[in-house]
This record gives sequence, structure tokens and C-alpha cells, in this order.
Amino acid sequence: MRQISIALMGFGNVGKAFAKLLLRKQAILKSDFDLEIIVTGIATGSHGSAINSAGVNLNRALELIESGYPLTTLCENGQNFNGEAFINACSAEFLVESTPLNPFDGQPALSYLKSALNRGKHIVSANKGPVVFGYNELSVLAEKRNKAYFFESAVMDGAPIFSLFREALPAVEIRAFSGILNSCTNYLLDLMANGYSFDDAVLKGQQIGITETDPSADIDGWDASIKVAALSTVLFGIPITPQQVDRTGIRDITAEMIKDATENGEKWKLACSAQRQGNHLLSAVVKPQRVNAQSALYNINGTSSYVVFETDVLPGLGIVETDPGPETTAYGMFADILNIIKKFSYV
Repeated sequence: MRQISIALMGFGNVGKAFAKLLLRKQAILKSDFDLEIIVTGIATGSHGSAINSAGVNLNRALELIESGYPLTTLCENGQNFNGEAFINACSAEFLVESTPLNPFDGQPALSYLKSALNRGKHIVSANKGPVVFGYNELSVLAEKRNKAYFFESAVMDGAPIFSLFREALPAVEIRAFSGILNSCTNYLLDLMANGYSFDDAVLKGQQIGITETDPSADIDGWDASIKVAALSTVLFGIPITPQQVDRTGIRDITAEMIKDATENGEKWKLACSAQRQGNHLLSAVVKPQRVNAQSALYNINGTSSYVVFETDVLPGLGIVETDPGPETTAYGMFADILNIIKKFSYV
């Protein structure tokens, strides 16, 4: 049986969900893949780190985090490593990164991923920042080091978008895409359609963990814009930043606008789209859109998301993700690891 070692950088909701998923999937990894995946390092933002070449006890790590204790007691030498020092000290074959997003330059995650590649590690990331601000650089470096850079969970929480076009649709030309890429605003607009004021909807979203304490990234369209930029950069091959997306958030959507739409059998959605002609980007837009029941966006409700691609051979190929959560994102990273293992013939 082949043993693969991985290091987790980031152990928030997604990192913890990944650890739980890995524990749950160990039996099928052994039976179906003749494979064992061990975690030899975990680095957190506020609970220290743990490195153990024989494998960190994931159940114990989860218990410590939930109790508010540091992970250093699980480290084989008692040392605590942060950032690039952790990457250098951990001998894992994979770095699995889920640190917080920096929508302005992708740091420090971008530097972490470069360091991991230079240390001979495959990299799996749920972070949109490095995709937007470093995709070409990371891809070239990965090829140079004969390693992989996969990032399925960077957009739509692990739904198979990037792997779909990488593996299942060779030589297809993507001409445009559109949809709903920010689940938070979709949920808030649903609440407003059910009588909530804008402020009360934001508060409700914060209470159940859908909306951040500072909701501006979502309601002002930045999160959706960085996802549009990521899809354009990777699938169109046209690198853009979120600042280049024509962006309008939902902050100016009023109760009266919602009421008028509802009375006419319509809904407001924060729609995302991009279109190209050859190597020229024609448009990249995030803006509220009023849609009727004939629109595919109409029935994308709650925290669900949706994207449809227009290609030269498939006029409309859509993916719907219904009410995703941290485990969905975690599965995208898990699938990336298995796809890298398959690509490099480890099993």
C-alpha cells in the first residue's frame, strides 16, 4: 500500500472539514486505491503548528482546536513553525492550503505556494488569490519542478469546474460564462424577498455564519469579481484582476425594488458574466440583475450557486451547486489530491 504525506496550511472551517473528510475516507482509500494519506503537518493562524513525520493525530488535533488549545503538544519535537518556516520544516509530499483570501495581491498564500513548489511539493489550494495573481507563475514553476498546482475549490466550493475542462473536455473553446458565483448575496437577496430589510438580512447572515463580520467583500461584489477573474485567467487564458471587472454590488438594492420585482414574478440576483473573442476579453461583469421565471438564475436560491459555459461545441453547459458548505470545499481539495496522485502514477 502506497503512503502519501500531506501538510495542511490553514485549519479553519475548511481545514477542519478536510481533516474530518480524510478520516471518513481512509477505508475507501485503502480498499479502492490501495492508498493511505497521512497528515504530517498542520499550521494554523492562531493555534500554533504541529509537525510529526509519523503522522499527526487528526482526531486529537480537532479536539484541541475545538477546545481552544494550541497544536504544539502534537509536534514530535515541541517546536512551533509559522509560514514558510513550516513549509521548510515539514517533509510532506503535498501542501494543502486553505489560508484566508487576500483579494488585493494574493499574499501571503502566493508566497507559500511558491515556496512549497521550490521545496518539491505538489500544491493543492482552495485560495482564489494565488489563482488570480499568480496562476501563470505557479503553473510554470510547477511544470519546471515536475509537480502539480490544482485549485478546484477556489471557485464554487469544489464543484468540478477546472477539472472538467482539464480532463473531460479536451480542445474545447470556452467563449463565455455566466451565473451566480457568490452564495452570500444570493441568500441575502432571498431574505429581502421574504420581507427582511437589507440590514436585517445582513445581520441574519452573520448570525448563521453565511456573512462575514465585515460583509463588504460579498455585498460590494468583490468576492464575485475575484471569481470572475479566476475563471477568466484560467479558462480563457486571459489574466485579469478583480479591479478590472465591471463591478456593482447589492448595497443599493432597496426593499421597494425587491417588492416590485416580486409583484411582477421576478427576482433580483447578483449576476456574473464574462465573454471573449479569441484572445480579447469583451466583457467581465458583476452586477445585480432582475430575472424572470424563464431565466436559469431564477431558481438558484439560498446559498446555492450556478455557472453556465458557452463553448464552440456545447452551446450551454451548466453546473449547479446546492447549498454548499465547508465539506464541499474540503472535497474539492481531496479530489485534487487524488487526481494528482493519478496523474503522477503514484498508485
